[in-house]
Amino acid sequence: MAALNPIFDALADLRSFLGDRLSTAAPILAQHAQSETHITARAPDAVAFPNSTEEVARIAAVCASHAMPMVGWGAGSSLEGHALAVQGGLTVDFRLMNQILAVYPEDMLVVVQPGITRERLNLDLRDTGLFFPVDPGANASLGGMASTRASGTTTVRYGSMRDNVLGLEVVLAGGRVIRTGSSAPKTAAGYDLTALMVGSEGTLGLITELTLRLHGQPEAVSAATCGFADIASAVDCVIATIQTGLPMARIEFLDEASVRACNAFHATALPEQPQLLVEFHGSPASVQEQAERFGAIAREFGGSAFAWARAAEDRNRLWRMRHQAYPAILAMRPGATAYVTDVCVPISALAQAVLETQADIAASGITGPILGHVGDGNFHAILLVSHDNPAEHLAAERLSTRMAERALRLGGTVTGEHGIGFGKLHMMAAEHGAAWTVMGQIKRALDPHNLMNPGKLVPQK
Repeated sequence: MAALNPIFDALADLRSFLGDRLSTAAPILAQHAQSETHITARAPDAVAFPNSTEEVARIAAVCASHAMPMVGWGAGSSLEGHALAVQGGLTVDFRLMNQILAVYPEDMLVVVQPGITRERLNLDLRDTGLFFPVDPGANASLGGMASTRASGTTTVRYGSMRDNVLGLEVVLAGGRVIRTGSSAPKTAAGYDLTALMVGSEGTLGLITELTLRLHGQPEAVSAATCGFADIASAVDCVIATIQTGLPMARIEFLDEASVRACNAFHATALPEQPQLLVEFHGSPASVQEQAERFGAIAREFGGSAFAWARAAEDRNRLWRMRHQAYPAILAMRPGATAYVTDVCVPISALAQAVLETQADIAASGITGPILGHVGDGNFHAILLVSHDNPAEHLAAERLSTRMAERALRLGGTVTGEHGIGFGKLHMMAAEHGAAWTVMGQIKRALDPHNLMNPGKLVPQK
């Protein structure tokens, strides 16, 4: 009798305890083969929907016994192909593991499952006086945000996932479950395995629980937009603001093309010139002082047309517009796809990086609005290309590579927040040199059969 197909055997073993929470339906597989950008890959062979750490451990054990790759899936909002099954296998979708397990208000901590989204978490925390601050824009899952070391609009004040994850529960290849970190504010006990897992993009294990740092909801919040005559003036204002130590909660940048796209998409009326979007948190007196100090700095660089948003609904409208800048830019060219670039440089090099990028885009003929979290030196160009125009794809790839190379030359990184996946795999050697080889060695030590999200992040040989 001929041996059964290994995938068939693995799926039979998984279905024995997952039942109908293991799917091979074509629409489900297609849903888990989607990317937010130009990056594509094959569909997985199946999708599992576990509801506990114990089930994830059993899934990993079964996959290990059948040499079946595993890829974690949160909200599917990543931009570099992190959650795509480039070698097939099993996608592990955490949507059913979406609960708050415990809140410790006195310690300002929360313990959650990986599938809960940041918006849902903050909605459930609203009566505690606490909130979770990391805001990448998309309503991403907390497990995915930890896996990609996400940051976003509030990083300049509250830090990234690196700063706000205190501990994890992780299922390793083969099904072993470990806990990293603790609820203590700090530790000096051994290797920092929490930091190792945060940003590992699922290549070392599947996160099944997170202990997160919370912050007090600010007593007062005020936000504003401020227009500038040109990009250089706006960026120089950002640099001066950061160097004065002004405690901004957010300081975001939109170039003229991004503003035009947002106005058209949201029926808003921002002046079509480079804009800074800023927000201040604190007591009423401190917020007032911060706003006045920023206003004085902005005026030195020609800032004008301040539009303040003090009411919650006005602030929400402003940040909704910023968070939806990506679909607004896509709408500039219906039917197009995008290369979403993501570089981060030292704040002193920000003006040079942005202006040289703008010049490169202008010379390329590609439409590429620029925006970003410039308070921490991080910005993006959204390069719009036709799906079926190879010349445009090549031009966009060259622009993206030039941006990454420039960032490295200026002492920065090829990704400030979106991560590597397989979209930026070719840039890792240039950024890390011999250290990239060490990453590969760590991967082989924890996942010797390369089953955890293969084809991503680390050297492939």
